[in-house]
Amino acid sequence: MKALILVGGFGTRLRPLTLSFPKPLVDFANKPMILHQIEALKAIGVTEVVLAINYQPEVMLNFLKDFEAKLGIKITCSQETEPLGTAGPLALARDKLIDDSGEPFFVLNSDVISEYPLKEMIEFHKAHGGEASIMVTKVDEPSKYGVVVMEETSGQVEQFVEKPKLFVGNKINAGIYLLNPSVLDRIELRPTSIEKEIFPKIASEKKLYAMVLPGFWMDIGQPRDYISGLRLYLDSLKKKSSSKLASGTHIVGNVIVDDTAKIGEGCLIGPDVAIGPGCIVEAGVRLSRCTIMRGARIKKHACISSSIIGWHSTVGQWARVENMTILGEDVHVCDEVYSNGGVVLPHKEIKSSILKPEIVM
Repeated sequence: MKALILVGGFGTRLRPLTLSFPKPLVDFANKPMILHQIEALKAIGVTEVVLAINYQPEVMLNFLKDFEAKLGIKITCSQETEPLGTAGPLALARDKLIDDSGEPFFVLNSDVISEYPLKEMIEFHKAHGGEASIMVTKVDEPSKYGVVVMEETSGQVEQFVEKPKLFVGNKINAGIYLLNPSVLDRIELRPTSIEKEIFPKIASEKKLYAMVLPGFWMDIGQPRDYISGLRLYLDSLKKKSSSKLASGTHIVGNVIVDDTAKIGEGCLIGPDVAIGPGCIVEAGVRLSRCTIMRGARIKKHACISSSIIGWHSTVGQWARVENMTILGEDVHVCDEVYSNGGVVLPHKEIKSSILKPEIVM
């Protein structure tokens, strides 16, 4: 089986992290976002993953070469010279996706994190016999999204309603599809939206079915959702009583700590924290609802909450970092500095406090 991951463009919503790495390579829960998806695909028997990409393909491929060998899965790139939307990339990668088997292939949006029930999706797809399956997820505020209206028992999709003013349903497209090769015949090589142009057409022929996603779902393409997504992801590890979760008197709630990270005396860590490889957390530090990326150093008695600390950054002694502060790669926050929602570009030194949310160039 094959799969296509829609990687897309510049990841502007996750800047300053994406100034150092393409978005799919930004760490989420201590491994690159895209690896969560590739591992899930490999686990259900996908043998080749095609990355639809229009930005820095060499960086992506060089990085993923290591994982190709480790996971035993073929990873190739299909590069757009102009942005082709969400359907155009399928037409561009047509020759890579089609083989003699006639098997359906997966399409995933690279920002989506979930439990990836792909095996169940294959069974669902075979059972309904339609042309395409999409995963949908229930949300509390459907008016912010495009809503999928479906027949509850069979899952047959009736229509799509973009940002409805009146309540028509609470299920939205979750960005995970399983498509028969014939769907490719419907897509021209031009900028096209699969959600607005291709799926409504298949639905009008009663050949599109939706499966409700069990478990959590989050589009982690922007910082606030990234931090919420980490909470949901760690919570799902807890439900599976995963051995990945850290334990100890200094741990509160769900926390993952890489084996190579060092944590000092008298720290209090959690809930909802990820500490990456090679990180050093000195004595008396307080961490909650945050990600500390590879090689970062948090000095004594610093306090960090609801923030993302980028690769190889340092946070000084008694510093306080909170309220969606995002430090890019190699940022140094001096001792006793306060950051309230500062977004700091890479390779900066912060010597004075950031009292209200702002971008530091």
